[in-house]
Amino acid sequence: MPAPSRTTHGDIVAAARGIVAAGGLEALTMQAVATRVGVRAPSLYKRIAGRTELIRLVVVAVIDDLERRLASAAALVARDPRGAIADLARELRAFAHADPSGFGLIFGGAPLDARPPVDVLARSAAPLIDAARRLVGEERALDAARTLTAWANGFLTMELAGAFQLGGDVDRAFEWGLARVIDAVAADEPHDSKAARRH
Repeated sequence: MPAPSRTTHGDIVAAARGIVAAGGLEALTMQAVATRVGVRAPSLYKRIAGRTELIRLVVVAVIDDLERRLASAAALVARDPRGAIADLARELRAFAHADPSGFGLIFGGAPLDARPPVDVLARSAAPLIDAARRLVGEERALDAARTLTAWANGFLTMELAGAFQLGGDVDRAFEWGLARVIDAVAADEPHDSKAARRH
């Protein structure tokens, strides 16, 4: 068994994520993580205060991964907010399929006392809010971002649960719905922005 000093913070978080992916949040215990990284549980407490902090660290790590996936779409925001929103949604969908347990955690699966700091959430939401701001203006930016996020979360949660049982092309349905919800949000686009696009 390696000494505690040989176990890194990153190893602990990675082990915790692996446990959640394999067995759900209920499988995540300090003992399970300690066993996976090869230390005794008391040694783990020298680095992590307890299970709540461990869950929070996992959620932050998942958000960091999602941010990296969204980076290329975020680069489009200034010149094409509609296109950026669509790409952000597509990247979120790809992420949800790649890491369904992580997706579940960041969209309400973590206990309230284990949620990450607001600044972490704000950082991850920034590209979408910025795109929404450019599309509908400052006053409605957060409303628009929440509407878009709620639609995507609902669709993806149902998709991951296998809830679409009536046949048809789910990829096409996602793209159709995405276009409709962007159109609906953009209907509130400020008049000066519309005029600028016409000239």
